[in-house]
Amino acid sequence: MTDRPLTLMAVHAHPDDEATGTGGILARYAAEGIRTVLVTCTDGRCGDGPGGVKPGDPGHDPAAVALMRRQELAASCAVLKVSDLETLDYADSGMMGWPSNDAPGSFWQTPVQDGAARLAELMRHYRPDVVVTYDENGFYGHPDHIQAHRITMAALEMTTLAPKVYWTTMPRSMMQRFGEIMREFHPDMPEPDPAEAAAMAEIGLPDDEITTWVDTTGFSGQKFDALAAHASQGDNIFFLKMGKERFGELMGMETFVRVQDTTGAAIPENDLFAGLR
Repeated sequence: MTDRPLTLMAVHAHPDDEATGTGGILARYAAEGIRTVLVTCTDGRCGDGPGGVKPGDPGHDPAAVALMRRQELAASCAVLKVSDLETLDYADSGMMGWPSNDAPGSFWQTPVQDGAARLAELMRHYRPDVVVTYDENGFYGHPDHIQAHRITMAALEMTTLAPKVYWTTMPRSMMQRFGEIMREFHPDMPEPDPAEAAAMAEIGLPDDEITTWVDTTGFSGQKFDALAAHASQGDNIFFLKMGKERFGELMGMETFVRVQDTTGAAIPENDLFAGLR
């Protein structure tokens, strides 16, 4: 036994990803006295600028957007009571196929071993008991999410640590419900074309393939407020329009696939720290 606190490390691609995908667990485990470490890999410069101006449009200043998003990230972490924020500050690569994918210094262009070496140093310092990141496809194919997955798994191989490792996911039943609510809020939203609909149908996993269901309903208000801290990003506005009560109904359960474990904790499980306490 040691005095070292149980530690959760979440590795995310951009400012605001921590709130959308893991805001509930970050808030819940912080409240339970667990040290929560957030590693944000990019500076978010390919996000929206003030007034919703898009990358590449007149008036979009990537450096100013990165600074704004760093401030929003700090505010989100304060809401979620994140113990430690670490930023790798790689340049945001933008969506798959954007010219920014090829920009020197972008996260997508960074050799995996280089990013992994930096992350491995953080892992050796914090010695996480649980590590959370994305699956091989970055959940929905974003290059920076894919790269975050790659450097996380490579970093684990560089250390002698053996934490429980989880990939974020979403049950297909929840994805279907999410689509229904989207149409409820936007009744004039056109139906997606067949190819887009097929791609959307592949996001997430069948419910019975999800190993870990963590109820964070009691912390959905914090998750909502953390997302609101990133209000400059238009993609978040839909969630905020729901209001806290509706948001909690939809986003109160966070789900994962356990991919590494030495505890032998039975699955399905309802606690990332099952077998550790």
